[in-house]
Amino acid sequence: MKTSEFDYQLDPALIAQHPTDRREDCRLMVMDRSTGALDHGHFYDLPSFLEPGDTLVLNDTRVIPARLFGHRPGKEEKVEVLLLRNREGSVWECLVKPGKKVKEGQVLEFGEDQELTGKVLDIIEEGQRLIEFHYEGIWEEVLDRLGNMPLPPYITEKLKNKEDYQTVYARVNGSAAAPTAGLHFTRELLDDLIDMGVHITYLTLHVGLGTFRPVKEEEVEDHAMHSEYYVLPKETAERIRQTKAEGHRVIAVGTTVTRTLESVMKKKGEMVEDSGWTDIFIYPGFQYEAIDGIITNFHLPKSSLIMMIAAFTGKDKIMNAYKTANDMRYRFFSFGDAMLIANFNQDGEDHE
Repeated sequence: MKTSEFDYQLDPALIAQHPTDRREDCRLMVMDRSTGALDHGHFYDLPSFLEPGDTLVLNDTRVIPARLFGHRPGKEEKVEVLLLRNREGSVWECLVKPGKKVKEGQVLEFGEDQELTGKVLDIIEEGQRLIEFHYEGIWEEVLDRLGNMPLPPYITEKLKNKEDYQTVYARVNGSAAAPTAGLHFTRELLDDLIDMGVHITYLTLHVGLGTFRPVKEEEVEDHAMHSEYYVLPKETAERIRQTKAEGHRVIAVGTTVTRTLESVMKKKGEMVEDSGWTDIFIYPGFQYEAIDGIITNFHLPKSSLIMMIAAFTGKDKIMNAYKTANDMRYRFFSFGDAMLIANFNQDGEDHE
């Protein structure tokens, strides 16, 4: 399967630079998974597309201010360090720019009076660095003072509020990027869903930046996925099993939730409490076992994320939906509009 089959044309003006003023005011495209039929509304219409007994699974990871700007001792040139994964203690796996000048043994300084320093212990795969940090006090407080939110490169406008890049239910620190499908939810909308009988449950997957990287290999099957750490709690696994047993739908809020649930099914053969690392790569031909629906954003061309969605809908259906989104001026990527894909018993009314 050719990677080029997942390319599409996009007007750059449609790349969202900030969220809508009210999160739930973003637009919502709804696709019937079985037919490919499309409906259009807003995210606040979500309750009308769900049913009592459905379960939404959300990722409660919290983005850390993982982008640090420092310098080499005695040098004015800025060095950017992006924290990707905590290996152990104060040692982090990082991306560094400019990488060529930051060799093994190099010391880096951050903040006034070298409030934070780091030493490169090793250079690992894909040029990433293992850096051991030294500081006084509490790591989270130091990082909050010196770090910046790691916005994707296609977002060029400055973030007005750090919380704009967090879901309202984020609680477990560790992500280098937000699980963006969840950015559309408000506390009020979640309460409305609970009141109508929809179950809300959580897991944790810490998002790595590899999620957003385009697939560079010509053949999709040659792509190697990055690993991400997840925790699936017992109560979430039990809720999913009960939902299935009662004939209702399990709807993943985002590709990170999808990765976690499908990884557990492949690993365990059933939905049970689990934690670990997943490097699952989902593309057309994959047989879904865990989820019945997904809420997701509009993803980058040739990314592993659009391939994952294509595996759920069929390639032709999703590429048609993306063309429609472009033609109808939907907003794309992290701060963009949303899509709900599931099977529906009847045609929903157009909410536009």
